[in-house]
Amino acid sequence: MAHLEVDLVAADRKVWSGEASMVSAPAADGDIGILPGHAPVLATLRAGTVRITPTGGEVRQVRIDSGFLSVDGDRVTVVVDSVDDGSATTTAR
Repeated sequence: MAHLEVDLVAADRKVWSGEASMVSAPAADGDIGILPGHAPVLATLRAGTVRITPTGGEVRQVRIDSGFLSVDGDRVTVVVDSVDDGSATTTAR
């Protein structure tokens, strides 16, 4: 089964990295959902919640203030100014 390689990075740290089946994020002009095979895109993000569905595990939800999302092939990179994820250590692989 196809999957996405996802990196979620804040200005001060890597928040999450791993394989996922879906990513959704609050783009400036509406929510965007990314599945494997998505066309390349670069989107500006507004404040809201980024949701990552890992290939094995529970959905991860992280509140962000702003940033951007890039999709190239099956690689998704989310770069944000700051996150509120409720924990101090959140990097997983």
